[in-house]
Amino acid sequence: MHQIAQYLKSCGFDVVDDGSADLISLWKSWYAGSVPSFHCYRQYNGRERIPRRRRSLGMAKRVAEDWADLLLNESLAVSLPDPAADRIVAAVLDANAFRQRANRLVELAFALGTGAFVEFIENGSVAIDFVRADMIFPLAVSGGRVTECAFASERVSGSRRLLYLNIHTLDSGGCYVVENRMLERSSSGSLAPVPLPDGVAERFETRSTVPLFQLVRPNIVNNLILGSPMGVSVYANAIDQLEGVDLVYDSYCNEFRLGKKRLIVPVTFAQIEMEQDGVALPIFDANDTEFFAVNLGDADSGQRIQEINMELRSDAHEAALRTALAALSVKCGLGADRYRLEQQSLRTATEVVSAKSELFQNVRKHELLLSDAVAGLVRAVLSLSRLPADLPVSVRFDDSVIEDSAAERRRDLDELAAGVLSRSEYREKWYKRSGE
Repeated sequence: MHQIAQYLKSCGFDVVDDGSADLISLWKSWYAGSVPSFHCYRQYNGRERIPRRRRSLGMAKRVAEDWADLLLNESLAVSLPDPAADRIVAAVLDANAFRQRANRLVELAFALGTGAFVEFIENGSVAIDFVRADMIFPLAVSGGRVTECAFASERVSGSRRLLYLNIHTLDSGGCYVVENRMLERSSSGSLAPVPLPDGVAERFETRSTVPLFQLVRPNIVNNLILGSPMGVSVYANAIDQLEGVDLVYDSYCNEFRLGKKRLIVPVTFAQIEMEQDGVALPIFDANDTEFFAVNLGDADSGQRIQEINMELRSDAHEAALRTALAALSVKCGLGADRYRLEQQSLRTATEVVSAKSELFQNVRKHELLLSDAVAGLVRAVLSLSRLPADLPVSVRFDDSVIEDSAAERRRDLDELAAGVLSRSEYREKWYKRSGE
């Protein structure tokens, strides 16, 4: 990430450098479930410090997955009032597997703080790229909005590992200009430009004020770097809670490893016996049980095998893990009941919605920014398709996972009967939502 930023600066671009790269690297480590400074440690055993590795429950990735599934899934509905334009946009989204890939991008954006949709023309068709935070380089910011930006993506050509740079800047007239660069990493690690693939222009003047990129971020303030154009991970302020979960989980696993039944046997019981055919076999198979041979001298003859049964503190660990998971869930905006170890009793949909009121509010909040990003993507597709980009875009999310849809539909039927809701509004809301 630092090398790409340095390359852009050497080309004369003003890269916004606010220290986000180091934070993104930390969030990425938690997303991968392995943070060397925390999960790798040394423990003194009385003689020396031996290396240890803490087990991880991988909750950072689980949190990001859950937010992606709550916000953008297969039920996302995007529509335009112009049927022809609606069909063209739908075809582009389907051709780019938008719902599946956008779901993965939202997961990465909530884990690393930022993601981006980038639109371009490839082989005569509109294509969409999905870029994660460590490949996004803001170049200009106005009113808290990134107006110029560079995006990098990795390309593999045989044994060559290439970096494709897509740079969006504004000309003097306020229209976007897109520059394309292809870079190859040398053996020394430096980046050197190489020819672009056939059909890719080095410079593309859009002659349009419509940006061909949209940033995706959690709708929370970046309190770690105030004023940064980059977003903040949804678990950025829950690192202590992530550590707490893994500490308890690691201790829980160790409890069962250390609590395994052991046998104390006289050393004579553990000796190797020689069979008649010359094959040496132990009396105790180490694969069958875990035993310790103790040399008791002459007392061996009168000794018998002794069991050591460690008392497991499973109840205490499970209680601690429930508390740690609840604290993490709250800190990540998912409510206190998101992650539970025990099976929950059956509840009505209305009771579930009531219990998830905090989650519902946060979902609505995040949908505001995500809706703007999806609408911006649609306008970019319209612009690249030489269609009017100022058409009103309707973006509807699937809230059935947190909202009592049956109760909402009954309420809308009552409003329809009372004349508050028109037939066209009811049909647009429910029949288009269900795909009927």
